[in-house]
Amino acid sequence: MQPHSPLHGLEGLKHMESAIVPPIYDPLLADRDERVTTEDAYRLVLRLAREEGVLVGPSGGAALAASLRVAEEIDRGIIVTVFPDGGDRYLSERFWTGSK
Repeated sequence: MQPHSPLHGLEGLKHMESAIVPPIYDPLLADRDERVTTEDAYRLVLRLAREEGVLVGPSGGAALAASLRVAEEIDRGIIVTVFPDGGDRYLSERFWTGSK
């Protein structure tokens, strides 16, 4: 999973086509490449907080967005994702005042 565009608001995540790519990165290791918009990530941060009581940052919202896309495509399976950061660092960000 990576940001949809080079101009994104997902701190800590790299848009690989426009980033300095670390030498250890091997694009062939991933089964797929999911792109997530900043808006989708923010929307899911709010949803996780409101509906599940889980406080994550925007990269966690992006991870959930990619996981939900995979879940829509399979009939059966287990999907595991990691929420890379907590949301406490982002409590003063404007996306918290978004729509419900």
